[in-house]
Amino acid sequence: MKSVITKYKILIVVFLGLLSASCNKKLDVKPQDTISPDQIKTEADVTALLLGTYDDLQYYDGFGQNYQLISDLIANENDISFVGTYADYRRAANRTLDRTSTVAEGIWLNGYRAINKANIVLSKLDVVSADNKDAVSGEAKFIRAVFYYELSGFYGKPYSDGNLTTNLTVPLVLDAVVNTGEIDKAYVARATVQDMHTQIVKDLQDAIAGLPADNGTRANKYAAYAFLSRVYLAEGKYAEAATAANAVIASGVYSLTSSFAGAFNNASNSSEDIFGIQQSEQSNTGSSNFGIITMFDSNTNGDRGDVQVDANQPTIYEAGDDRGSFYYDGKSISGITGLYTYKYSTRYKVVPVVRLAEMYLTRGEANLRSGAQVGDATPLEDITTVRDRAKAPSLSAVTGDDFVTERYRELAFEGDKFWTKKRLKLDIGTLAYDNDKLILPIPERERDVNTKLTQNNGY
Repeated sequence: MKSVITKYKILIVVFLGLLSASCNKKLDVKPQDTISPDQIKTEADVTALLLGTYDDLQYYDGFGQNYQLISDLIANENDISFVGTYADYRRAANRTLDRTSTVAEGIWLNGYRAINKANIVLSKLDVVSADNKDAVSGEAKFIRAVFYYELSGFYGKPYSDGNLTTNLTVPLVLDAVVNTGEIDKAYVARATVQDMHTQIVKDLQDAIAGLPADNGTRANKYAAYAFLSRVYLAEGKYAEAATAANAVIASGVYSLTSSFAGAFNNASNSSEDIFGIQQSEQSNTGSSNFGIITMFDSNTNGDRGDVQVDANQPTIYEAGDDRGSFYYDGKSISGITGLYTYKYSTRYKVVPVVRLAEMYLTRGEANLRSGAQVGDATPLEDITTVRDRAKAPSLSAVTGDDFVTERYRELAFEGDKFWTKKRLKLDIGTLAYDNDKLILPIPERERDVNTKLTQNNGY
């Protein structure tokens, strides 16, 4: 049994990481992880805390690395090879994680740290001006929805598995926890898939209603539409998925970069980045820290190079396709030579999370599967838009399988295959899409302090 001291530390890490003292300059609105909830008295304080949630999005246990990497390791089918020395990443690649996994713990802790910040922001809207309240609320709900969507996919069976009212995801905590006396608010049982998806959709719809069209590099209403299209696609609600993706495309705010290479390694968002993680020298991208660049970039460039492209992966591309040559030779920090993707080859650049190319593929596939026509392009025209940019050969007709393969080509190493396989009930290697090995264990340390948490089968 955990000691009282250890239990207290766990609560601090998960829910009260905001409580250490900070210099609260009212007019200097900066991202905050360390503002005490009882100091949140002004709109500037709320904004500072809201900006602090982007640190969690950017962190290596978020979109800074593990949301993409762990997804790809679990869904791996001769796509990548983990050649590093980190045992837990190797276990993820072998689908042999256990309930004490540091990867499973880290993703869980980071997610709930961000969710609690968002919940605190939502609990403090009374100090936000009427002009800004909808936008602040919308941004907090967007962030909460994104984290819940990722967590539910990692720790629960997919929506496509059915059994929506019995299959479990993660605890759905909507109340702010600001001190140890309120910790019971967080000690709840795991939510069902249905309840979780209902909340995620509601949060994203609220975000669309409240967020502005232009919010700098932060989330805007089109980022919320883009994530909503992912949720609807996962639910098999194709008309709704096409409508959400079309809202992004038809906005005219985004355009594909002129070349496939132009979509990556940019100092700021490219023309097709609907939502991206802004990186800097302080953003876990250096060789001494975890980070997606550290893992995917060759040691010849000073990084670890722990993740290599499998030699078979480039064979999925057709002759002339620029994406099929978007690789280079390098080596890992331990001297293992191999192939690396250019997608994450330069430090301190934007890490794309949702790109316009995905929206074309989503709208086209969703229209094809629904038999409807949302937007001004046919499914063949949508897939052609993406393929033309890559200089891939022209297609005369298109099927659902073509869209799946195109997602594998366009969105390789961006974490998409995990979600695509599960939503379409496609085997991953020799495992069925809903095999127990394809979800993470509920961290044992969480079950030690919250006895309402049940463990996933197989752990």
